[in-house]
Amino acid sequence: MRVRNIQKIIRLNRSEAQDLQKKAKKACVSEAGLIRLLLKGYEPREKPDEKFYDAMRELSAIGNNINQLSVKANTLGFVDAPMLKREAQRWHKFQADIERAFLRPEKSEMKWQ
Repeated sequence: MRVRNIQKIIRLNRSEAQDLQKKAKKACVSEAGLIRLLLKGYEPREKPDEKFYDAMRELSAIGNNINQLSVKANTLGFVDAPMLKREAQRWHKFQADIERAFLRPEKSEMKWQ
């Protein structure tokens, strides 16, 4: 369990404070969370728009349908179930790759790290 019991107080001018607040909101993290990500060398990504999440739900639904078809086909024995299963796994990997590319913070290339 992580315990954060060291408090740091920083002073910002109005513009800096607004910038920190705006950037934390865009990344959907707290201001403290944003600072911790930056200290660890990660650059957070902005939260994608609703179209992205609609597409991800659609991908998830299609992947689940493929998996259900695979189970049914394997039970009835009339479709290449292993191939269908591989495609379902490939679809889920693609979904995870999309999430990683658009949502997860990535390691920063900043030289002062």
